[in-house]
Amino acid sequence: MDRTAIAWINGLIGVVIFSGSLPATRVAVMQFDPLFLTVARAAIAGVLALGLLVAFRERRPARRDIVSLLVVALGVVVGFPLLTALALQHITSARSIVFIGLLPLATAIFGVLRGGERPKPAFWVFSILGSVLVAGFALSQGVAASPVGDALMLAAVVVCGLGYAEGARLSRTLGGWQVISWALVLSLPVMAVLAALTMPASLAGIGAPAWIGLAYVSLFSMLIGFIFWYRGLAQGGIAAVGQLQLLQPFFGLALAATLLGESVTPAMLAVTVAVIACVAGARRFAR
Repeated sequence: MDRTAIAWINGLIGVVIFSGSLPATRVAVMQFDPLFLTVARAAIAGVLALGLLVAFRERRPARRDIVSLLVVALGVVVGFPLLTALALQHITSARSIVFIGLLPLATAIFGVLRGGERPKPAFWVFSILGSVLVAGFALSQGVAASPVGDALMLAAVVVCGLGYAEGARLSRTLGGWQVISWALVLSLPVMAVLAALTMPASLAGIGAPAWIGLAYVSLFSMLIGFIFWYRGLAQGGIAAVGQLQLLQPFFGLALAATLLGESVTPAMLAVTVAVIACVAGARRFAR
């Protein structure tokens, strides 16, 4: 199997894992405060990441890489989880998942700015088309649906795209799992203190679904998913493999409907199918 195929397989595994993030977050914020959920998931994943780095005796990152690791931490460890958790207090996970269709464009833009990639002009046509479809769907629902929730999701997409591109750039030299692990470890002291300060006064009333949601976003969304995702981006190109995120709404909508019983409208499905159709064209002209 050639390097390109391996890159896309790694990227697809990462996307499948991430697809469960918003439904799991939606379940967790029903009983956990969004701030606690954000810092708790980062603290739990940080402890696990520290164990991995110690077990494999990984060398500390170079001083020149610290700033980039902090950008990764602010983007995907703190920014995206917190903003999405806040957004999910105003909108359903099905609606929030559709906004994830904007992530490929954000990732590609930061891949050019930070990763030095230069996709062909036709690539941008397909990438922008996918994003326009998503944005058009959101606008068709009317801003009255929840302008706050939509704005939070858009901000989450921007910081996440930056974190993805920066992490992928570092993965070329540090390795995929090492990048997310060091980003988690750098944020661990602050996250652990905040988790202790924001912990609910009583855990007795927290149901099993909320705990399962917390476990999923801590282990899979915050650590395991990034191992595959950063490896795929580093191997196959940030802009190219990043287009796989257009598949995330499809998986996420299916999970939201199956596990949460949320309504998935024909319009949502139509937009998702149209957006997925853009992946093939974008992939063909990525390089």
